[in-house]
Amino acid sequence: MNDETESLLYEVVERLEKSIIARDCPAIVVLSGARKLVLSDYDYLRDEPTAAAFETRAAAKAHEIDAARWVLAVPQVWVFMPPSTVAMRAVSNHPLREGEQEAIAWMSCDRDDGVDYGRVPYARRPSGEPVFDDPEVFTVGVLPHEAMPGFTLLQAYLANEESPK
Repeated sequence: MNDETESLLYEVVERLEKSIIARDCPAIVVLSGARKLVLSDYDYLRDEPTAAAFETRAAAKAHEIDAARWVLAVPQVWVFMPPSTVAMRAVSNHPLREGEQEAIAWMSCDRDDGVDYGRVPYARRPSGEPVFDDPEVFTVGVLPHEAMPGFTLLQAYLANEESPK
């Protein structure tokens, strides 16, 4: 990950952390091209079609501003299942169950540097206040599912990159 993309990552994570502290849970994407554009969607976690529609709109905006890079971040609950599977679900006000952890899932794409995935795990104090860890970049192979945050955005962005301008 290059410095410009890392800077976008920290920007989008900081924005999302502030939202989570305020008890909001939007998806946020920062696009960087001819200008910087920040988009958010509070309905993103409702269902897959809503998430896909937001990501499709974000890809269109990325194309519109000739984005060289973008980072999408989404708050989720990660469910760890042996031996090495992670499922994700929307955050809620219900207590976490065994094997679950709250996290900000993120995906970045840089036209020259490629794609990175990661997360920002967080826990809650007894008062409910979230305490965020530092962003992690996955260094092992990731096989993203179509429902993974950023999957639709990446496919639409790459399709835009390959089509004549």
